[in-house]
Amino acid sequence: MSYTKLATASAIALAASGVVTSAQAENLTLCWAAWDPANALVELSKEFEAQSGHTMNFEFVPWPNFADRMLNELNSGGKLCDLLIGDSQWIGGGAENGHYVKLNDFFDAEGISMDDFAPATVYAYSTWPKGTPNYYALPAMGDANGWFYRKDWFARDDIRAAFKDATGRELAEPKTQKEMLEIAQFFQGREIDGKTVYGAAIFTERGSEGITMGVTSALYPWGFKYENTPGSYDMEGAVNSPEAVEALEFYKEFYETATPPGYTNSYMGESLDAFKSGQVAMAMNWFAFFPGLYADPNTGGDKIDFFVNPPQNQAGSTLGGQGISVVAYSDKQDAALEYIKWFAQPDVQAKWWALGGYSAHNSVLQDPGFVDSQPFAGDFLVAMDGVQDFWQEPAYAELLLAMQKRIHDYVVADQGTAKEALDKLIEDWTEVFEDEGKL
Repeated sequence: MSYTKLATASAIALAASGVVTSAQAENLTLCWAAWDPANALVELSKEFEAQSGHTMNFEFVPWPNFADRMLNELNSGGKLCDLLIGDSQWIGGGAENGHYVKLNDFFDAEGISMDDFAPATVYAYSTWPKGTPNYYALPAMGDANGWFYRKDWFARDDIRAAFKDATGRELAEPKTQKEMLEIAQFFQGREIDGKTVYGAAIFTERGSEGITMGVTSALYPWGFKYENTPGSYDMEGAVNSPEAVEALEFYKEFYETATPPGYTNSYMGESLDAFKSGQVAMAMNWFAFFPGLYADPNTGGDKIDFFVNPPQNQAGSTLGGQGISVVAYSDKQDAALEYIKWFAQPDVQAKWWALGGYSAHNSVLQDPGFVDSQPFAGDFLVAMDGVQDFWQEPAYAELLLAMQKRIHDYVVADQGTAKEALDKLIEDWTEVFEDEGKL
């Protein structure tokens, strides 16, 4: 067969498979954070390479450095990334600063409907201005901050009896934030199998986003709001409401009374290490890590179980996850869009979930077998129904730096009161929004 006929036959076959190839094979680079789901995406993407003829390269950056590295890349108009799975909070800057390609026309032309994805993920990962049908990303990785615990410890008769004596109730997955703290305090300093253990691993890291992602897991269930009226930036009485003050005081008490000693700068890795080493009874972390935790030979399997961030005044989980965008500075946008089209297919999304990624596609999430497909799948659905996110404004980085400082100063460095910390945070954020012309 001639080269021309072979190429034509290949193109027809690829079109039938849902991938329309560009005129020439490209070397595409996809940028993301370095973590378990990224490894799953490498495996998944081999199918795209085989179908399209394009070669996929990957630039994965450790989470503590991910925002600085990628935002610098975008702000400098760099060409490293053709595709970027960027954090949800970057969508405003990505859209307003022209970093991301607007995808509406592409979605319309290829029959990709945002109605096929979970509404919370479309809102958080894809739209700017928020809630409008202007799309700058395809939902790629659903995620929320959840909890896991030593199921084997919770099942031990001696521990259950001691907990009943101490609290008057049965030891079980907590139904409220306050129950969760009570459980953590019960385990704090307890000896199990000759080893001193501690209550829980929570997020306290200051350098990137850690303590903000941790404290909002308390703030949201207490009813915290960033504004009284969405889009108005009227923060007084919302950010520093009595409920917000109480939640922040709660998180500080959790840190002081129920975490391992020296746990002053902890985030994802430290949480995983504390749990896998047998230091803690419970830990918070992103659902993204739950497949790996369940598979762990030492503390996974029948020794672990999972629960949604508990409510207090209301349900509330801190949103994680990301959308996938085409970078506006790429010279290979057509090939990058091919990847988006391929990734959006229901059968590819099903494989994504099976490999350890968190699909946001309704065909996966609403499949009758989804809830039983993993021990944390049902919890994931519940969590995604109650997620809230940090500011997604173009000035996200400045807003985050301010919160990191104010919360860490209060919770870890023991400076001032919760009300003072939140009052100062409003002052910081007001200055940022004034500089942005929003106030």
